[in-house]
Amino acid sequence: MFSSNVQLWDRLLRIALGIAMLILGWLGDSEAWAFALRVFGFFPLITGLMGWCPVYALLRVGKKHLP
Repeated sequence: MFSSNVQLWDRLLRIALGIAMLILGWLGDSEAWAFALRVFGFFPLITGLMGWCPVYALLRVGKKHLP
């Protein structure tokens, strides 16, 4: 399994942002925006729940790489 590369505050922010995006996606009026929010809302939610971000891993950002 992957080691955690996301700080606790970052995880909480990602989870909140993902939930907010999904809620707005299901309540949205515009078909295109609602679909985009539903699709892209899962990325911050899942990375927040897992504690690992593939973008952070590629850029070598996170807890492991802090001085």
